[in-house]
Amino acid sequence: MSDSTGLQFVSPYAFEAMQKVDVVRLAALSDPELRLLLPCLVRMALCAPADQSQAWAQDKKLILRLLSGVEAVNSIVALLSVDFHALEQDARKEQQLRHKAGGSNAESILVSQLQHGLTLEFEHSDPLRRLRLALSELLAIMNKVVDSNGEFFLKSSELFESPVYLEEVADVLCILQAELPSLLPIVDVAEALLHVRNGDWFLCLLVANVPDSFNEVCRGLIKNGELQDEESQGGRRRTEALRQLCQMNPSEALNIRAMVVEECHLPGLGVALTLDYKLDTADEAVSPLVAYISGLLLGTHSKVRTWFSMFIRNGQQRKRESSSVLWQMRRQLLLELVAILPRSRSARQPDEAGSMDEEPGPGYSGLREEHVVKASALLRLYCALMGIAGLRPTDEEAEQLLQLMTSRPPATPAGVRFVSLSFCKLLAFPMLVSTPEQEQLMVMWLSWMIKEEEYFESAAGVAASFGEMLLLVAMYFHSNQLSSIIELVCSTLGMKQHVHCAPNTRAPVLGLLPHECVCVCVCVCVCVCVGCQDWIYRQLCETTTPLHTQLLPLIDAYVNSILTPASKTNPEATNQPITEQEILCVFQSTTGHGEGGRGQRQRHSLTPQLLILYYILSYEESLLASTKQLALMQKKPKSYSAALMDHIPIKYLVTQAQKLQQELGGLHSALLRLLATNYPHLCLVEDWVCEEEVTGTLPLLRRLMLTSNTCRYTPGQLHDAFQMLPSSGPRLMRVLEQLTLLSPGDLIPYAEALTTSMCLLLEPAVPRRVLQTLNKLWVGLNTVMPRRLWVMTVNALQPPAKLLRRQTYTQNDLMVDPLVVLRCDHRVYRCPPLIDIILHMLNGYLLASKAFLHCHLKETADFERQNQTVSSLGLAGQPDSPEVTREELKNALLAAQDSAAVQILLEVCMPSSEEQQQLQPGSPAEGLLRGAGGRRGPEEAEPEGGLLSDLREVQCLICCSLHQMFIADPNIAKLVHFQGYPQALLPLTVAGIPSIHICLDFIPELLAQPQLEKQIFAIQLLSYLCTQYALPKSLSVARLAIGVMGTLLTVLTRTKRFSFFMPTLPCLVAFCQAFPPLYDDVAALLVQVGQVCASDVATKARDIDPLIARLQYLKEKPQDVLLPGGGSSKLSLPQRTAEELGRADPDVQLCYRVEATFMDIISSSLRGL
Repeated sequence: MSDSTGLQFVSPYAFEAMQKVDVVRLAALSDPELRLLLPCLVRMALCAPADQSQAWAQDKKLILRLLSGVEAVNSIVALLSVDFHALEQDARKEQQLRHKAGGSNAESILVSQLQHGLTLEFEHSDPLRRLRLALSELLAIMNKVVDSNGEFFLKSSELFESPVYLEEVADVLCILQAELPSLLPIVDVAEALLHVRNGDWFLCLLVANVPDSFNEVCRGLIKNGELQDEESQGGRRRTEALRQLCQMNPSEALNIRAMVVEECHLPGLGVALTLDYKLDTADEAVSPLVAYISGLLLGTHSKVRTWFSMFIRNGQQRKRESSSVLWQMRRQLLLELVAILPRSRSARQPDEAGSMDEEPGPGYSGLREEHVVKASALLRLYCALMGIAGLRPTDEEAEQLLQLMTSRPPATPAGVRFVSLSFCKLLAFPMLVSTPEQEQLMVMWLSWMIKEEEYFESAAGVAASFGEMLLLVAMYFHSNQLSSIIELVCSTLGMKQHVHCAPNTRAPVLGLLPHECVCVCVCVCVCVCVGCQDWIYRQLCETTTPLHTQLLPLIDAYVNSILTPASKTNPEATNQPITEQEILCVFQSTTGHGEGGRGQRQRHSLTPQLLILYYILSYEESLLASTKQLALMQKKPKSYSAALMDHIPIKYLVTQAQKLQQELGGLHSALLRLLATNYPHLCLVEDWVCEEEVTGTLPLLRRLMLTSNTCRYTPGQLHDAFQMLPSSGPRLMRVLEQLTLLSPGDLIPYAEALTTSMCLLLEPAVPRRVLQTLNKLWVGLNTVMPRRLWVMTVNALQPPAKLLRRQTYTQNDLMVDPLVVLRCDHRVYRCPPLIDIILHMLNGYLLASKAFLHCHLKETADFERQNQTVSSLGLAGQPDSPEVTREELKNALLAAQDSAAVQILLEVCMPSSEEQQQLQPGSPAEGLLRGAGGRRGPEEAEPEGGLLSDLREVQCLICCSLHQMFIADPNIAKLVHFQGYPQALLPLTVAGIPSIHICLDFIPELLAQPQLEKQIFAIQLLSYLCTQYALPKSLSVARLAIGVMGTLLTVLTRTKRFSFFMPTLPCLVAFCQAFPPLYDDVAALLVQVGQVCASDVATKARDIDPLIARLQYLKEKPQDVLLPGGGSSKLSLPQRTAEELGRADPDVQLCYRVEATFMDIISSSLRGL
């Protein structure tokens, strides 16, 4: 806004005095400075103050004395004497009139008619008319701004342009805004002033007279500003106005710059404010300009980065202008760059035309140590400007950058960093070298780097120097890995976000290459024969946290080099795996206690153990994935033995890795991925849930109660307390309660005493609380040492008959045959806390068996197939062993294991003969099973103690376990029900296993089986499902079952008919009870069964014809069967003893069963009414 040149603006001193209402400072102002602040001071002196203190009364007197000698005060007092309420009403009427007229120049209410020009009218008018003239002009500009839709315009107004009346117009403007704030919001007024000449001057005076509005006005102007301010006249005027405001209040300049970045508007303003207000910093510190632009381009906010990059790109498209903010920024950066060059080089100062002096002599001094950090910051900034913002350097800038890049810094860590940045900048922007002289200069500099690398590494005291980067880039170029070079350059320059490792990420190993170099060497197979596996092993053992980002890729590359040869011509050129003895050395501190020797002093820290575990799991997974390629090469690398894996505390290490995820990077997630494939039994969901309960807030608070002087029990004392059961129950309870306060890691020494004494808890009179506490301790140990704990528990719970010939099972034995878990002492099956442990181990070993068989099949299939192919060469017509057969055999074996486990668990749910006698003497076990949710009439009482018995609790635990198995694999449910199980268990399974409703999907298939037993089981199962799940799908399946029964009636022989219908006819009662619409179909089927049976025994029984008549009557008039008031039936059935029924003909028995079924259906339906 060059139109304001020559006008006096409010000084920072005067604005600060107004902001703080410092009367002493105001009195020190000159008359011209004081003249600009008169509107606010006059209002302050005349208006009633809110502050009634004595101090303000004295300050007000000083203000009045200050204003007494100023002539312009009288005109301002006259302006304040008008009726502003009437003025506001007229102004709003004019706004409405302009709105109706569509923004056209309609007749003004504020100003009726102008006889002369606006300036002359203003000169000859009284105060009220002056206010009306200025208000009318201002409202017209504000309305035009609203209607312009963001397009900038410059309004010509002689009222705001006449230099004679500028001060009077400013007084009127300030008074109007102060007295009519609702009509003239200060942000809208500020926006309108941008569209008139001298608008920045008016704006500064307006804000100076209302100093509290400074931030509000600035934020409004920035928010309404352009994305790129130098692209338009409006953007440049807005930027200049905000710069003038900041010059008036320099303390808020940085806050205004932060608003610019927050809104992503007016990028030139942010740069201009940085250029205007330079902080007093030391010579060696990074300048505010470098820090500001680096933060924009190298920060994490992508929107800000794109916004500022567009400013750079757009600015380069215009011609070089000295007034351009971009040109000023580049000139300042170049000056800062030249200022830190060595003296012999900086002697060639750039001139305005960009020409350079002649070349210096061969001798020159190096880069000063205090300038190294600033030089590194400048290099990174120019890399960001060129790489991200697309800056095209001039010849002058390129020459000076090359001079800086080839400077030789001192041998300090900062100097090593500077050389690395210079080298990466050369790789990223080779266009900087454009002449043979410059190319020769870069060659000499690279030669110096190679020569001085060893000295820099020793003198600077850093673990890695720029020589390693040279070697790494050379190997990348050798293997044509351009993407890796790009990634290295970007990570070094900081133009991408990476997790930087701390200085002590790894201990240095002298004489060997760093992670990146070895990783590349392994990948391109150039150091296979130099024993890099020894370096990798030692490096893993020396690693500490935080984890280096290249360690996991290094391990992956090393694993790949073990299985993949360096070249096809030399298949033996592979690295050797880490030996088992070396691995055991890493875990030797934990092998004594199995999974998790936490209490001992470890030779190796946790980080090497985690890395070795990752290596083993990654190696085993890659070995399985490469079996086909290895079979073709007739090469079979050995996998690590099961004995070695038993010595590695896998679960404990993964638990510790979960707590250190921030320091270990992606190691924890990588371990979980490998565990889910190789050790699924260590990734059980219930284990994670239990682990939260064990390691949560409440257990932590309980452990805080365990003071240092608390009595600690030894494993021997725990063992002795177990041996004296049941007399030592209270003492044992005290010991166990004390152990519950320990962390799972501290419980490891007690694991053997706890497991070996489990069999003693099966004796009678053992308190239930002891069993429950033992279960809780076992769950805690399961979070740190599950595999070893499971083996110890299985061996401890073997049946008593095996004590003399006890077999000690291993981890491998239990994975091969998971059903060993169920071959325990039969007393365990009536001990709910222990059966809970058994079910948990069974679920884990079933999953482990699946993974074991999959790995075994994968390991042997490809090699055997390759051997068969080689042995059958030349034998025509000999078929290969199909792979699908092996897979089917594996799946059949797994299905057999799962179904056998389910059948055994179902058998456990059956009450023994003693339990039957205790429950209901003379009745079958159906009483207890019905208590689990089967059909029971209201007159049937609950079995005594049924809901509180151990059998009932065991049944609930088993049903929960079966529910989870059926959800995980619905095929198990289908297989088990196709095999069948005792009908007495159906009430329990249907009521206790929520997922059993999936049986409705395959019952039609089960009904179609040729075996009569499966059809009977299907109908019985369906009857309970219909009662439990009265769904539309159940109705359709029940209707299908009735149709199948009707079909079988016509095809079955007399013997099979009796065997089929005797157990299935009672199921029709459940069908009718669940679905009354089926009554007609069921009644027709019963009559049909009765007719068929009657036709076979017509000559043997005289009672058949009356029976058929009764059946017809029951079918047609079921409501007349029962007498009113619940009396006995009109049709009385003859009472027959069981002996008479047993001697009766099978068809006669079936007829009686039909009649009894009819009566049950009618009784249940009428009872429901």
